[in-house]
Amino acid sequence: MNPQKKKNRILAIDFVRGFSVLAIIPVHCMLIYGSSEAWGSFIGQIIRVMEKGTPIFLVVMGISFAFSSRNSFSTAIKRGLSILALAYSLNIIRFVIPLSIGIIPDSFVLRNRLTLGDPYNYVYFFLLGDILQLAGLSLLLMAVINKISKNKYVILFFVLLIVSVSKELSGYRVGHPVLDYLCDLFWGNKFNIYFPVFPWVSFILIGLFFGKWYKELNQDAVKMYTWMWRIGLLFVTAGIGLCSYNYEYHFGDYYHLGPGGFVLLIGINLLVVWTGHIIVKFCKHNKFFELLYFASRNVTVFYIIQWILIYWGIALFGVSIKNEYTILMIIVLVTLTTFSILYLKKIGMKYLKNQKKHRMQNSLS
Repeated sequence: MNPQKKKNRILAIDFVRGFSVLAIIPVHCMLIYGSSEAWGSFIGQIIRVMEKGTPIFLVVMGISFAFSSRNSFSTAIKRGLSILALAYSLNIIRFVIPLSIGIIPDSFVLRNRLTLGDPYNYVYFFLLGDILQLAGLSLLLMAVINKISKNKYVILFFVLLIVSVSKELSGYRVGHPVLDYLCDLFWGNKFNIYFPVFPWVSFILIGLFFGKWYKELNQDAVKMYTWMWRIGLLFVTAGIGLCSYNYEYHFGDYYHLGPGGFVLLIGINLLVVWTGHIIVKFCKHNKFFELLYFASRNVTVFYIIQWILIYWGIALFGVSIKNEYTILMIIVLVTLTTFSILYLKKIGMKYLKNQKKHRMQNSLS
């Protein structure tokens, strides 16, 4: 295998994932701090576009799973369960604790259509479904699919099946609180779950499809990325056609899209991944690239840190901020603080590693 091909592939994947990681802080800051006026500003409109970049992370997650040494059935199940545990632990830190000590204001509680002073509010925020819940459940699902068949076309079949039927399943419940919550996790249409597994897992599975294809092509990046932009264009064309036919059904709600919306976004994100490959291939390596690679390698920790900073930051900044430049200042502050914590963590881990190595050398001398 050509080592340069392997290097280019990894850097291209890290590049687009790192870019998507950087985009989450502006989106989350606007979601939590911004008023409708801020969303309607020029900066708010840019962030609306950035919000649509969430699927990039999911596509790359699928590609990475194909190459992971931890993609056996048992390992994937354990990873999925550990991510789910992490997801609900994060909900305690960013929601439950701030709510219990009065950091989260009444207006934020009311925005979620909850009743002030109701003990159920703690349950609601603890169970709130976000990207980590999706990632954990998707790993469990991928473990099962990978167990059933390792054929890439079986995975593509599941992508098309999930995209086709998810809108019809959307919102279905059985009438039991526990089972209804599970239904919401998988195909809910309310905002207690932002990323229901069906159809959001389709982004991860399309990434897994290309990851497996890349391996079958003997890691020929040129062929894989060529097919990626071709299929991306095909999906974009089909998605535009479906959304034009019935926009409300196919693209009316970004978090609960119809088949046309997901086909369109899958196509766009495949083209974005291909664009990342082109940029890494033809642009000279620079400090900004290094920043993206660093963010990509620390994606989970980055995600957790920025959410904690944003929610605990409500105590300092409040919510429903109208001035978009104030929110821009908060975005810069949260971004710098997040990277500072990550670098301190890196330095601390390096120090502990050196200390451990030093102790081992002393014990042998």
